[in-house]
Amino acid sequence: MKKLSVVLLATLAAWALVGCMSQKAPAEQAVASAETSLGAIRDSAQKYAPEQLQIVDSQLTAMKDGLAKGEYQKVLAAAPNVNSSIAGLKDIAESKKVQADAALARAKEAWGPMSTEVPKMVDAVQSRVDALSKSRHLPKGVTKDKVASAKAALGSMKAAWSDASNAASSGDFTTAVSKAQAVKDQAADVMKSLG
Repeated sequence: MKKLSVVLLATLAAWALVGCMSQKAPAEQAVASAETSLGAIRDSAQKYAPEQLQIVDSQLTAMKDGLAKGEYQKVLAAAPNVNSSIAGLKDIAESKKVQADAALARAKEAWGPMSTEVPKMVDAVQSRVDALSKSRHLPKGVTKDKVASAKAALGSMKAAWSDASNAASSGDFTTAVSKAQAVKDQAADVMKSLG
């Protein structure tokens, strides 16, 4: 009877070992497939959806840990969810890329008129400040403090315009337009304060 029990236990252990071994290859394949899928979209995801990429990376890391521990059944159970997360990440990254491309196209279009309009406004402010600085009598509502403030603002406008031009030269039209708009608004405010 004892002999039969030992044989039975040995047989069951062998079957369990074979069962685990039969799940090892599919689990390894599931991890490799997920790594390949994520690798194909990693750069795009890093640029357009970094937070979601971190979540998917942690899911994949959990699968790899399970594989290393021999928890093949857990790995196989997690694989569909991870693959679904990777597909969702790909969709998010592609959508955000389309949005970024559209914003860039709008910014390029807006840069053209701004690149000529804003320097003219800055020149107009410069001329007005120069004229008021030389004048002995300031117009009604314009004080020496306003002229001094306009001179200080003129320096910051020129620096910001230089930054905007550099951004446009490097192809970052979104930043260029944003900085140019700030200069334009500031120039309009200064001109208003100088009458």
